[in-house]
Amino acid sequence: MTSPLAFITGASSGIGQALAMRYHQAGYRLALVARRTSEVKSWADAQGISADSYQIYSADVAVTDSIVAAGQACLAQQGVPDVVIANAGISVGMDTAVRSDLDVMARTFATNNIGMAATFQPFVDAMVQRGSGTLVGIGSVAGIRGLPGHGAYCASKAAVISYCESLRGEMRPHGVRVVTLSPGYIDTPLTQQNRYGMPFLMQPADFAERAYRAISAGVSYRVIPWQMGVVAKLLRALPNAVFDKVLAGRPRKRREGE
Repeated sequence: MTSPLAFITGASSGIGQALAMRYHQAGYRLALVARRTSEVKSWADAQGISADSYQIYSADVAVTDSIVAAGQACLAQQGVPDVVIANAGISVGMDTAVRSDLDVMARTFATNNIGMAATFQPFVDAMVQRGSGTLVGIGSVAGIRGLPGHGAYCASKAAVISYCESLRGEMRPHGVRVVTLSPGYIDTPLTQQNRYGMPFLMQPADFAERAYRAISAGVSYRVIPWQMGVVAKLLRALPNAVFDKVLAGRPRKRREGE
């Protein structure tokens, strides 16, 4: 019997790499997508993952045709995945007063939103025809309320949450699950550039373990760790005047070049 297959974007570092290891440990074959394919190959070799249990696909998630082609190649070479995790994303600060930061916002949406839909697109019909499968969108607690200097990232992750909710309703009648995971602060190259406190900071492997359990259970939405879910709910419940006061003076997210 063929082992199940997990298709994971952003597999060259951070959350994506940790998820790849967790699924490998669970006996899955891997379809790993990244721009830096040599780094994925070096990591897989270092972990002792046998070459016949994974394939690496080179793609830029921000380029629709690129990630769609990777999905199509996976279908042709490895078959229909059991789990597709749209994990690739970017996080850059922006200032609306700066013209070049509009391009930053466009690139953020191209990666975090259009890229997510393009990651799922090649597999939807095949999963529907099979009557099973799980599509996983990686959101963020940053999508729950807008934070100063995070306009592009917060907006993109809020869109991820809404998009996955819409997709969940579309897929439910066909036996295909849609899971939205919203990480809090995870110790990855993305967050290591932050210049503010990060409560409940998690290691990627710890996140991957909890994410694996949530995906396997088919939950519709989960914040990981749960403590950040509580914080997010409290922030959501705060009146705007109080929320603005709480955030006053908080360092902005780094812009490109800062």
